[in-house]
Formats: sequence, structure tokens, C-alpha cells
Amino acid sequence: MEIIEKALAAGRSTLSESESKQILNQYNIPITKEILATNAQELDQAVQEIGFPLVMKGCAADLAHKTESGLVKIDIRDAQEAREAFESMMAKMDSADKGVLVQEMVKGKRELVVGLTRDPQFGPCVMFGLGGIFTEVLEDIAFRVAPITKADALDMMSEIKGKKILEAIRGMEAADKDMLADILVAVGKLGEENQAVSEVDINPLILTGGKPVAVDALVVLAN
Repeated sequence: MEIIEKALAAGRSTLSESESKQILNQYNIPITKEILATNAQELDQAVQEIGFPLVMKGCAADLAHKTESGLVKIDIRDAQEAREAFESMMAKMDSADKGVLVQEMVKGKRELVVGLTRDPQFGPCVMFGLGGIFTEVLEDIAFRVAPITKADALDMMSEIKGKKILEAIRGMEAADKDMLADILVAVGKLGEENQAVSEVDINPLILTGGKPVAVDALVVLAN
């Protein structure tokens, strides 16, 4: 894939969030509607196209912790606020490839994690579980060695302790398990077809109206 080849040629070990989501999009994994802005004119066009409320995030290949660095702002509701956020984020980043992702604001209370890790012995392994900021604390995840089938993906969903979060609860629609299964199968395929990809982290994958959407993503490349 061209994005991966260019990153490797530049000696990079990670893709930016924008690049990572472009990879996901090529595998038909639903992502947020978003536009990368690198100057004021592009920002104005992005804001006009996406509309309020929106989320803005600093974007560069070497950004690991956007929230802690003050490079994420949510629920932006007017052009002045968007311009101020853009100027602040651009000033905080040193990367040559820096920009600001202007995203639709996806609303949903349930957050999942989907990922891929390349095991030295088993090769690409697909991961599914509860996501958000507590992923590492809860460690409620299931793994399968790729390639996986849709049946494998559905089994993974039934294995996590918090599986009831996928059902219809407290007025929220049940998760579209068929769509979730397709995402898990696609992530396994991504790992199989791209040997240079060592890790994929989609966190959070938010359920909005029961439909999963990748809100943040990171693709790590093999050294």
C-alpha cells in the first residue's frame, strides 16, 4: 500500500491518525468523517463541510499522546472556537507533517477496542474487547490468530466478560454484531496482506445507534 511504502521509505515506524484511518477505510472499516487541515483556508473548508459540533485533533506521525499534550478538543460549536483550537494545536507541534484533523463528533456511550498484534510465533492476531480509557485496566479482551471467519469474530464477542454491553440496554440499541464481525475479519485480513504492519489499535470504536465507528486509530509498522 502506497501510504505504508512512503512511511517505510521515510524511516517511520508509525502512521498518523489520518493515514491509519485511510488504511482502515480501504478495508471498509467505518471511520469518522474527517478532513486534515494544514492551514487556515483548509480549516475553513473542513469546518464548512463537516459542520458543528465537531472534534479537532493534532495530527502527525510522531504523536503518541494527543490528549495529554492538549491536542484534542471536543464539542466545538463555532468558527471562532475552531480557529483558536487550530492555532493552539499547530503551535504545539514541531513535526514537518503536522496538521489538525477536523472530525464529526460521534456520540455514543459504549466504547470498544479492536486491534491487531503480530506475534513472533503465530503471526497476526486479532483482538476485541472493551475500549476507551480503561482498556488496559479492565483487560477484558479476546484474541484469535488470523485469518478469522465471521463465526470466529462472533465467538470473540461472546467471550468477553462485558459482553452484555453489546445488547440493548438502558434505551440504547443492540450493537450491530454483523458489522462488528466484518470489522474483525477485515483487521485480520489487513494484517495478513501487509507484512510491514506490526500493530493496529482502533480505540475507541464507538457504538452510535448500535453501529460501530472507528473514532481513533493507530497503525504501527515493523522496524
